[in-house]
Amino acid sequence: MTNDYYKILGVNKSASDEEIKKAFRRLAHKYHPDKGGDEKKFKEINEAYSVLSDKNKRTQYDKFGRIFSAGAGPGYGGEGAGFDFSGWPGFGQAEPFGEVKFDFEGGDLSDVFEAFFEGLGVKSKRRVYRRGADVQIAQEITLEEAFKGIEKEINYRIAVSCEKCSGLGHDPKSGFDKCSVCDGRGEIKETRQSFFGNFVQVKPCRHCSGAGQIPKSSCKTCGGSGKIAGERKVKITVRPGIGDNQIIKVASAGEAGEKGTEAGDLYVKIKIRPHQIFERVGDDLVIKKEVKMTDLLLGKKNEVPTISGNKLTLEIPENFDLKNNLKISKEGMPHFNAFGRGDLIVSLTVKTPKKLGHKAKKILEEFEKEI
Repeated sequence: MTNDYYKILGVNKSASDEEIKKAFRRLAHKYHPDKGGDEKKFKEINEAYSVLSDKNKRTQYDKFGRIFSAGAGPGYGGEGAGFDFSGWPGFGQAEPFGEVKFDFEGGDLSDVFEAFFEGLGVKSKRRVYRRGADVQIAQEITLEEAFKGIEKEINYRIAVSCEKCSGLGHDPKSGFDKCSVCDGRGEIKETRQSFFGNFVQVKPCRHCSGAGQIPKSSCKTCGGSGKIAGERKVKITVRPGIGDNQIIKVASAGEAGEKGTEAGDLYVKIKIRPHQIFERVGDDLVIKKEVKMTDLLLGKKNEVPTISGNKLTLEIPENFDLKNNLKISKEGMPHFNAFGRGDLIVSLTVKTPKKLGHKAKKILEEFEKEI
């Protein structure tokens, strides 16, 4: 992967912010994986744009080259992409590894690196509190609702921000005490000896969650966490033509974060109930229609229902092979990401009489002579 972000976007070093943005949009559209593009190339474009579109990062890049992680940049894949599984139920939430440093002859290189990056305007980060967990719930709808589209209000139990302390977990007016465990640094060091020297691992202090200070007055309602068990209501818009198991993302509607940090996201998985009449195959609808043998012979017309609630007149062509299906164009489900609709497929079966009378037999015998 080339590290020249200007070459990746196809712009000069003197390019304006607007020129960089236009170049990114053009290339992102061209290489978008959802449109059959090159995913590796798309990630390069994302990385380049996330650096060059940020004034501070661009300045650092122009002076020192690629010395930092560009991050994910603008995401792709629509509302249902870019999941953060660290907070997903069942996946748990990963603990940070912290920084790995080596102690050579009593000198701690971490201080050197910290001073270097602070000189560039990049402050060392401390992990303080966890973002709220992402949550997934299922919402069942009918095939008719999937056809027309609908707005649904969803109620669900979840950890919400504590109203008593506004989600902070403490009374900010009471002030703070320095954490006695980390001595206000917000991090602790664990040193292990190895063949190569002392191996020093730095971790956020668990006692103060990396903040370096302890509130003097914790909230009694939430126990200092900033969140309590509660109920949340959200409205989701189900677009026409949505598919079974398709996911709708609602930003910041997940579990409340610890002590005022951002909430997680809500992912609503749409489940479409089986229909009594129609079977969905992609965007096509299949319906089974039983017709009388006499209707076929006499060329009578039949009616079939549609998902929109109307009825259509069904004409069976002469010499039609009943092993085949009849297709009624554009009477299926709407295409979710495009204009138009699928088709209505009619699967025919012939209803024969259980018992023929003498008169009916006579008629059929006469009819047989004409075939």
